[in-house]
Amino acid sequence: MDAAVLLALGLTTLAGLSTGIGSLFALFARRSNVALLSAALGFSAGVMIYVSFVELLAGGQALLQGNYGETLGGWLAAAGFFGGVLLILVIDLLVPAHHNPHQVQFIDGGDGGAGLQPLHRVGLLSALAIGIHNFPEGIATFMAVLADPVVGVSIAIAIALHNIPEGISIAVPVYYASGSRRRAFWISLLSGLAEPVGAFLAYLLLRPYLDNGLLGLVFAVVAGIMVFISLDQLIPNAKKYDTGHNAVYGLIAGMAVMALTLLLLR
Repeated sequence: MDAAVLLALGLTTLAGLSTGIGSLFALFARRSNVALLSAALGFSAGVMIYVSFVELLAGGQALLQGNYGETLGGWLAAAGFFGGVLLILVIDLLVPAHHNPHQVQFIDGGDGGAGLQPLHRVGLLSALAIGIHNFPEGIATFMAVLADPVVGVSIAIAIALHNIPEGISIAVPVYYASGSRRRAFWISLLSGLAEPVGAFLAYLLLRPYLDNGLLGLVFAVVAGIMVFISLDQLIPNAKKYDTGHNAVYGLIAGMAVMALTLLLLR
């Protein structure tokens, strides 16, 4: 593996393991700062939406049109984008969860509620569901870093922020059921490993076929995945825990930071 591949795998791993940060946030914070969480989720959505439309979809369309011509390339880019939306939508539909794995709950004291086995099952199912969701996110982060480190680092940060509330969602029911902070932390942390696993498999499967045409299609698919995640998970949760306009401020700040980053580091 060359340095670019190692960087892509490293950043994808760090983004995935940020679920552990979420578990620590839930398990050890006496008062959860929901205003900060709302702004962070909005910021993550802003980064992902901006980079999806301005860089990934536009860049993917340019690559596809260079390979297949303006008309066919445009159609392939649109098909790739909505194919990415459909992919993550199907994953959502195929992962049953009695409790929404993206519904954030916090611990505000209590003794852990040891022995509540149904909650333990909820936590494990949430870990499985989020792990499956993280698989395409890992591919998205990896491919973005590999193609453009500036864009990729921004996406990795956005994905990491997105994974923090997922870690909370896993850790809380496991902790209430088992009474063990350590167990809750490790289960939450391990669920994030699906991201580097997805990235590594993508590298192994796509490497022999990677040209401008395939890379452009992957960019379009990744853009669709990230827009869906932003609209389906990040923005609704940001608004749910908003106490004013923090979610919107975070969203705009994320877009602005992403725009400045792309302009200044070119």
